Formats: sequence, C-alpha cells, structure tokens
Amino acid sequence: MVPYRVLIADDHPHARQAIIEILEEESLFTIIGQAKNGKEAIQMCEEHLPDILLIDIEMPIMDGLTATKIIKEKYPFIKVIILSVSDNVGDLFTAIQYGAQGYLLKNMEPDDWLKYLRSIVDGSNAATRDLAGKLLYQFRERDLQDTPAISSLTRREKEILLLVSKGLTNRQIAENLFIAENTVKNHMKNLLEKLGLENRVQLASYAVKYIPQ
Repeated sequence: MVPYRVLIADDHPHARQAIIEILEEESLFTIIGQAKNGKEAIQMCEEHLPDILLIDIEMPIMDGLTATKIIKEKYPFIKVIILSVSDNVGDLFTAIQYGAQGYLLKNMEPDDWLKYLRSIVDGSNAATRDLAGKLLYQFRERDLQDTPAISSLTRREKEILLLVSKGLTNRQIAENLFIAENTVKNHMKNLLEKLGLENRVQLASYAVKYIPQ
C-alpha cells in the first residue's frame, strides 16, 4: 500500500521532531515536509498536495485554524488534523466548522495518535481515549439536529447555557446569576436531560453552535 503523505506544521522544531518520531513507527505514513506557521503550511500544501496535514493551532504569522479554513476551501481533499495542547471545546468546534477531519491533543500517547490517524484515513471514525477524539466522533455520529430544542428551555436554563458557552465554571455561573452553586448543578442536569446530551463537554459544544454570543 502506498503510504499517506503527511505535512507537519508546527512552530516548535522539537514538537515537529516528536511528531516525526511517532509517525515513523507506522509504515502507513511518510513525512513530505515541515512548515513553521500557517502561511508556510498553505504554500507547502500548494507545492506538495499532501494527503494529510497535521497543523498546530497556535503559531506565529498565521494560526492553524485560519490556515485550515483557507486550505480546506482550496484543497478539500487534504485531510486536516488540528494539533493542540488544550481540549478547548470552542477551538474543536471551530476546527470542525472549517472542515478539519480531526483534533489531536499533544499529550496523548503515541499509540493513541496512530490509532486515531488510522481511523481518519480508513474512514472508520473509531474514537480514541482522548476527549477530543471522542467529541469529534460524537459530532460525526450524532449529527445534532438543525432545529435544536432551545424552545424547551426555561429563561434561566438559556442564561446558564450562554455562560457555559463562554467557558465559565459552575461557581462562576452561580456568581454571575446570584444563585447557589447547587442550583446551577441542578439546572445543568436538567439541560443535559432536555437536550439529550451526556456531559458538560457536549453541552458546551451545543451552546457554542446554537446560542447567539
């Protein structure tokens, strides 16, 4: 089988080398280039047309999300995997909106990296143990309805959902709304049940997508 050609974009040389060492363990992948920022990633995609782009989210000159949007508009066939040290739900959601196929945390175990990348290239969408992988899988599989159940929420639940989308903790939400933290927790349980979601991460993703900021 012909290996998948991979381009790596990360502003830290040590990070790029670590990624190379992980991928060298798998004959399914071959490295065809390295970029230090989003602008270089776009240029190298134009020159080499890789099968896969692994791109860091935080880089100088042009960040990974902006570069992803441009690359996916020009070359939709390139599979883009966002790399990050954070499992920020907002970043994950933006990455998916821009067309990224995946989102990998840099602190994941090498075996999980390879398992996740294999699932991307073979189309199996197998979830990794990493939160980002699980969430991406849920987005693909659940395909949240175009018409959300916002109408079933109370005014207070909508207020809480908005604050969740801004990344506030239960305590911060309680302070903002002048209510007890236990009251916030009860509202959170009701929100999950009404919206058919399983955890706070899914709730935050839902809020980012459907609640006007």
